[in-house]
Amino acid sequence: MYGRGFSKWKKSDTIIKESEGKRMEYVLLVVGFVLLIKGADFFVEGSSSVAKMLRIPSMIIGMTIVAMGTSLPECSVSVSASLAQKNELAISNAIGSNIFNLMVVCGFCTLFCPLAVQASTLKKEFPFSVLVAIMLLGFGSTSMLVGHTEGIILLVVFAAFIFWMVQSALKARNVSIENEEYEILPIWKCLLFIVGGMIAIAYGGNLVIDAASKIARNFEMSDNLIGLTIVACGTSLPELVTSIVAARKNEVDMALGNVIGSNIFNILFVLGIAAAISPITFLQENVVDIVVLVAMSLLVWAFAWSKKTLVRWEGVCMLLIYAGYLGYIINR
Repeated sequence: MYGRGFSKWKKSDTIIKESEGKRMEYVLLVVGFVLLIKGADFFVEGSSSVAKMLRIPSMIIGMTIVAMGTSLPECSVSVSASLAQKNELAISNAIGSNIFNLMVVCGFCTLFCPLAVQASTLKKEFPFSVLVAIMLLGFGSTSMLVGHTEGIILLVVFAAFIFWMVQSALKARNVSIENEEYEILPIWKCLLFIVGGMIAIAYGGNLVIDAASKIARNFEMSDNLIGLTIVACGTSLPELVTSIVAARKNEVDMALGNVIGSNIFNILFVLGIAAAISPITFLQENVVDIVVLVAMSLLVWAFAWSKKTLVRWEGVCMLLIYAGYLGYIINR
């Protein structure tokens, strides 16, 4: 009798501990996201202030400093996933974030004001972002693997992209930006924000990857699905917040530059680093998702090309399309 009672008590105690463990996973996931978002916020503020000291225009800041800063959460999560041999999460996080950036971030921004698109952006940076996605599709669909060699190629192309942006920034420095209103932080504060932000992002990324993987197992969800949904949306929150703030301040160049630059950064640098660390195995679902990304990119490009502006009704269409895609990946 005592043995049976002890067995019931032990089983009950185990259930309580499992329940507490599951709750803790959600707490750690939220803490990780907070660290990611606030870390990216501090990093962007410090880096942007340094860029403005050097008199670099908003579009260039958005394509480089802000884009890379807001994409550090994706970088942290994908690199952590690669080190942990969980590359399904690495690839789905990067692709899911790019789709979220394109459809949700741009879509939400149009609700506040039309996003005017420069002709040079439509002819250069936007098609380059599409080309980068097609290049990844070619790597993945050919051998269903992005290995060390492909990762190095992606990093070399990223270095060329940064060189191109630096050249553009140097040419643009001669253009007067005296009418722009901005606050420049003291240099010590910039360094504090940059270093502190990077530390918060690194720790936040580790918390997110661990908690998300455990939650996925609890719900019997694949790492690919959790990466496309919870992790992708969570790590894209810095882009969403930054771009909406920029749009509300009528800094549409920075808002759109942030999205395009982040999407380029996610594929070339984030996946380049992840593949260089550990080869990324492609699933058939990954190929489908990249095809969806390319199709959505072409759609938004067509929207922007028609009137050189993304307007509210187009933004609403983008949000509805993303909602449909979300329903598809959850049920497939």
